[in-house]
Amino acid sequence: MTGRIRVGIGGWVFEPWRGTFYPAGLRQKDELAYVGQHLTATEINATYYSSQKPATFANWAKAVPDGFQFAVKASRYCTNRRVLAEAGESVGKFVGQGIAELGDRLGPILWQFMPTKAFDPDDFGAFLKLLPASVDGVPLRHALEVRHASFDDPAFLAMAQAAGAAVVLADHDTYPAIRGADVGFSYLRLMRTQAEEATGYGAAALADWAAKARTLAASGDVFAFFISGAKQRNPAAALALGAAL
Repeated sequence: MTGRIRVGIGGWVFEPWRGTFYPAGLRQKDELAYVGQHLTATEINATYYSSQKPATFANWAKAVPDGFQFAVKASRYCTNRRVLAEAGESVGKFVGQGIAELGDRLGPILWQFMPTKAFDPDDFGAFLKLLPASVDGVPLRHALEVRHASFDDPAFLAMAQAAGAAVVLADHDTYPAIRGADVGFSYLRLMRTQAEEATGYGAAALADWAAKARTLAASGDVFAFFISGAKQRNPAAALALGAAL
């Protein structure tokens, strides 16, 4: 393998994880550090809803060990709009809010689009040109989570590859599972955890995803996140996939 496989969850504050994933009595302010001790990545979801302070990013970076990385979910004001080409100001505000404070703990930026957002080649191409290669000297990697079947199009895949952006591979009941071209890293969002499975996914499914992750790692780093589904099972699923790897 040439890349590292990191496995994580979405966020770290979720009441049902207390006493199941988190030990009983663990202080809420220590939960991120606990995630850092047991997993290798997490998505920051708070940035989707509002801007954070530079000091907040710096504190998050200090809470986790070397090698751990945060995927940062881009602001909804960048992606939930009719004309993506007009998102320049919002993109600038998002990348300039202080994410550079994460330093080497900064993973990819996740640009998530609504399931109703269809592929418009001209508009989407203009949007990709708005994505910066770096901020305050910190390189940026971009991952595109598109949820409309119209994006399963060679034109979109070529456009993403030319921009150096990964296409998120989603494991979901209704979102399309689109495989992007090799851009040096891969991004998986696994959204089918089941409450009746102690590890969210069954052993066979976890082994299958572990094999896919190893294959993708031949081309670069891999980020695999257990998101939504039976959310209470996501930490157990991430631990199980880590063990399978």
